[in-house]
Amino acid sequence: MSRRPIIAGNWKMNLTVAEGLALASGVRDRCNRFRGIDVVVGPAAMALHPIIKRLDGSAIGVAAQNCHWADKGAYTGELSPVQLAEVGCTHVIIGHSERRTLFGETDENVGKKARALHDHGLIPIICIGETLAEREAGATIDVVRRQLDAAIAPLEGDELARSVVAYEPVWAIGTGKTATPEQAQEVHAAIRGRLAEAAGKDVAEQVRIQYGGSVKPTNIRALMAQPDIDGALVGGASLDSDSFARIVSFKEDAD
Repeated sequence: MSRRPIIAGNWKMNLTVAEGLALASGVRDRCNRFRGIDVVVGPAAMALHPIIKRLDGSAIGVAAQNCHWADKGAYTGELSPVQLAEVGCTHVIIGHSERRTLFGETDENVGKKARALHDHGLIPIICIGETLAEREAGATIDVVRRQLDAAIAPLEGDELARSVVAYEPVWAIGTGKTATPEQAQEVHAAIRGRLAEAAGKDVAEQVRIQYGGSVKPTNIRALMAQPDIDGALVGGASLDSDSFARIVSFKEDAD
């Protein structure tokens, strides 16, 4: 089946609110015309509300970079799905390797977040991926399957079908190294196969699987030519509206 591509930019802890607004305007001006593709930006938390207002009336979605699974409570510094939905977010990135390695995010917590996001009408972008040591040990497929299983365990089939999975090999994030299209496709195919085992082929064929890890205008076409790569989660290249727009326009007929 033909899956609608999704290109999302993860701005991480970059840009002031003013800089983020300027970038959002640039992305809107350059990317809003592409109607055959979902475009999402992921600002820092304090910029979410003003950027959502700036993008009002456009087709561009806005993702938070993290959330808690509780609706409310004594969780200092956290944001709940209720709050993110109210402010107008469309997506939330969960399980990013930086959250896992730097802040103790666990496989179980990612599943709890995915469940909570669907409860409030938000689309999770579920990040999974192996370290260099795990790849060199031949454990890539085992690692991504373990992470995927925990993330999707609380979800019903229709919820899973609406979710986005982002395969991000940790060794390729921010390093300038990119998995070859063939390496990425091998893992994406394994992810889709595991989704089919867990929820059936029909659901698996609907799930969009992004690739993330040093995605640039120069490699996006080769990646998107692979049958199981449905988009990209873009880091550094998403901080410039021109480079991000070149990634979004990876095929001339995207509109």
